[in-house]
Amino acid sequence: MGWPKLPTIYNVHLVAIIATLGGMLFGFDISSMSAIVITEQYITFFDNPAGAVQGAIGSALAAGSVVGSAVAGPISDKIGRRDSIMFACLFWLIGTAIQVACQNWGQLIAGRVLNGFTVGITSSQVPVYLAEIAKAEKRGSIVIIQQLAIEFGILIMYFIGYACASIPGSASFRVAWGTQFIPCVLLMVGLPFLPKSPRWLAKVGRDKEAIATLANIQAGGNQDDPLVVAEWEEIVTVMNAEREAGRGWRKFFKNGMWKRTMAGMSVQAWQQLAGANVIVYYLTYIASMAGLTGDVAMVTSGIQYAVFIIFTGVMWLFIDKTGRRTLLVWGAIGMGFCHFVVGGVMGAHHVYVPEGVGDPPNANIVISVTSGHPANTVITFSYLLIVVYALTLAPVCWIYAAEVWSLGTRATGMSLAALSNWVFNFALGMFTPPAFVNITWKLFIIFGVLCVAAAAWFWLFFPETCGKTLEEVELLFGKDAPHPWNTRKGESRLAAEIEAVAARRKKEEGEGVVGPAAEVEKA
Repeated sequence: MGWPKLPTIYNVHLVAIIATLGGMLFGFDISSMSAIVITEQYITFFDNPAGAVQGAIGSALAAGSVVGSAVAGPISDKIGRRDSIMFACLFWLIGTAIQVACQNWGQLIAGRVLNGFTVGITSSQVPVYLAEIAKAEKRGSIVIIQQLAIEFGILIMYFIGYACASIPGSASFRVAWGTQFIPCVLLMVGLPFLPKSPRWLAKVGRDKEAIATLANIQAGGNQDDPLVVAEWEEIVTVMNAEREAGRGWRKFFKNGMWKRTMAGMSVQAWQQLAGANVIVYYLTYIASMAGLTGDVAMVTSGIQYAVFIIFTGVMWLFIDKTGRRTLLVWGAIGMGFCHFVVGGVMGAHHVYVPEGVGDPPNANIVISVTSGHPANTVITFSYLLIVVYALTLAPVCWIYAAEVWSLGTRATGMSLAALSNWVFNFALGMFTPPAFVNITWKLFIIFGVLCVAAAAWFWLFFPETCGKTLEEVELLFGKDAPHPWNTRKGESRLAAEIEAVAARRKKEEGEGVVGPAAEVEKA
């Protein structure tokens, strides 16, 4: 007598909500430091970590994520998208336990590295999983749920940390970090109820399961539905072509594939180099520079996370109606403008405080912005930068990175893209705290220049992928593809293929052909 078979959820939005609890893990770990690094309990227990030490603590998550991203692709190709996420959760439980019990900053770093390993896998494979189960016209709105989950995780954990700040002693941050077990356990409970990716099932030769899953997701179980037939035929055609293209790392560069590798990795790199995470991670520092203290500083910083969610939620309604290129280019320009304003105002209106700002003094904050209009401008444009980021680069970079890969390269390709993200995240995590001390306001000018460079890069090299099937995206990077600036959203050929399948099915009704499942049975 075997284990009872669990029911499977095929509603794509419900599947996305459960799967993106993996994104909530990411958000929890980001925010587990944001609300705590300025508390007296943290500063006292860890001996006021500053500069490279605080950089190492902050970037430990990214260091682990680099390793997780590097191994995520092979693991996902071997055991599947869904099961690779379950595998990653085990390391989260261990890492969180170490953080809760840590006695020094070395142990804290070790726990965060293990949590980062989990995030490296989930941040790359959850978007792959969602992209492979979603319809082309809804793919953006499904994948963006991952970004919303990250932001909800950030918001929830930030205010947990804020609430725990009133607890005396080290229990303040231990209780806060202990709550990180909750989303992981919920994810592990929900994953067994989710279907395996139909494209992964096809990739490993489990065609009957792939067709059944595709039909359940796309057409309520009807395997003869023209949409199911057309999409299955497209998957098989592309998969056969990819098998002929060869194996190994050369497939990421042969036959024009280098363009897609560059697009997937560079879009993730630019998301980090645009500098929004400096605000997300360290707005508490910026608030202190602007003269905000105590509960006012904490709540002001927390509000940005609510703003983040609201505007990403707005974009959820329009993401598949607006081109990816448009959002990337104008988002980078808007963020650059905000960086220039913040840096310019800080540079023109500040006082140097070498011993550190705050009570107790925080050694990472060595300038104080003049109160009044200058301080208000810094806070306002920091919020505005988050608004622009939430509407554009925050969701679109993950969506675009999940769309550009072929079926044969998608899991490992998305791992490479996430690896790029985490390498730059780690570098910036190490760079930012010392930069706050050594170059202060000039940090924002640097990020402004990088945003302008990002906008130019997006315009020159990224074709429009919105509204196209994952298989059609292959053509946009082909030898005879149009220039990226000549591509448009939509214009999918899938509708025509569905009509052709419907007409063919009508013609073949008397010949006993009943759908792709029958063809697989014959084979």
